[in-house]
Amino acid sequence: MGRWTIEMLLMFALGREDVFAVDDLGIQNAMIALYKLDNSDKKKLKEDMLRLSAKWSPYRTYACVHLWRWKDDAPVLKEKRPKEKIK
Repeated sequence: MGRWTIEMLLMFALGREDVFAVDDLGIQNAMIALYKLDNSDKKKLKEDMLRLSAKWSPYRTYACVHLWRWKDDAPVLKEKRPKEKIK
């Protein structure tokens, strides 16, 4: 098991709220696009990502979910309201 696998387990199996998956390709692509980061130097890219993500602490897991959704262009699901009974 590597770092990425452990980060995914921390996020989704253990429900940790402050995990940032800096090695995840989807997160990298989303942050490159959103923040206009230079991806020619991987080490500097990861440092920039960690610097930007520091302000999201202690909720970096949620930021990852939003970045994945943005990357995938997934619609935000709305909560269904129960139908009111007609009197």
